[in-house]
Amino acid sequence: MTATDSLGLGAWWLDRISAFNLFGLNFAHPEALLLLAPLPLWIWWQRRRAAQLRTIPFSRARVLATGPRPSLRWVKWLPWLRVAALAGLIVAVAQPRSGARAERVNSHGIDIALTVDISSSMLAEDFQPQNRMEVAREKLKRFVLSRTTDRIGLVAFSGEALTQVPLTTDYPVVLAAIDNLQIGQLEDGTAIGTAIATAANRLRNSPGRSRVMVLLTDGENNRGAIDPRTAAQAAGAFGIRIYTIGVGSEGMAPVPVGRGLFGLRYENRPVKIDEPLLTEIANTTGGRYFRAKDAAALQAIYEQIDRLERTAVEAKAFIRYTERFRWPLLLGVFALLAELGLRAKRGVLP
Repeated sequence: MTATDSLGLGAWWLDRISAFNLFGLNFAHPEALLLLAPLPLWIWWQRRRAAQLRTIPFSRARVLATGPRPSLRWVKWLPWLRVAALAGLIVAVAQPRSGARAERVNSHGIDIALTVDISSSMLAEDFQPQNRMEVAREKLKRFVLSRTTDRIGLVAFSGEALTQVPLTTDYPVVLAAIDNLQIGQLEDGTAIGTAIATAANRLRNSPGRSRVMVLLTDGENNRGAIDPRTAAQAAGAFGIRIYTIGVGSEGMAPVPVGRGLFGLRYENRPVKIDEPLLTEIANTTGGRYFRAKDAAALQAIYEQIDRLERTAVEAKAFIRYTERFRWPLLLGVFALLAELGLRAKRGVLP
């Protein structure tokens, strides 16, 4: 075995010891436990030495008679007491401890405002077997579940905009709000400028390293008093990057146009998405525009945004342990004192 192999083997053993956990205990200095390895060899040497001492010849019987008279019944326990003393002291030096590890994140990661169109056209059934709204909810939830330390908010819009969830890391609340997104909650229409302004107002003072808005819509801006381009410029001035997603197939799609005797009545209507506007909004803020023509494309878009908006989050770990070295230390000291006491009482040589 070469020196390099030996070093590698030693590192492997240290890794195994560092990962060692017994009854919820770990060790501050696990390398000290390596000192336990020679103890069996030391016991073997002591037993052999004791056997040799029992056969030492004496030239004069009177010397043997006046010398110390060890009790063989007690002598056999002396090596084990020494081993217990050494083992206890070694384990104490390794510093066993128990406790829970807790991490505190000292940065806010990314702040993301999910801005979702809930106008009636989102009921269009060109994403068979689901409509646009059902697919959007499913993909939004997957996106939320892929985040870990980011604050996420939810804004719903149609002819007006409303914050459903302010920025938070309470992802179950965000997921529940996404499930509750329903067509008809707000006045119908598509107010893209109002949606951008509402989401930007939530993001502009947020403490995150970066501020991101994901705007999903399937139509053209036809409502609201705020111009989408002006709103995008204002968002960009606050350092907010907007990713826009146009949802809907090309050509014709079955769109609800009213209610009949058996529920919603659908007609094939041309899909109208203002792609030049959505592209301009994204470019103004340093984001990107995506077109989702089916459910798979929408999922791929959210995955791409997820990869684009990743940032390292600094964290400090604070660990509070309960020290457990006192028990092995007491065991070691007790065994050592017991050994010394027996040797002194029985007249056994060390």
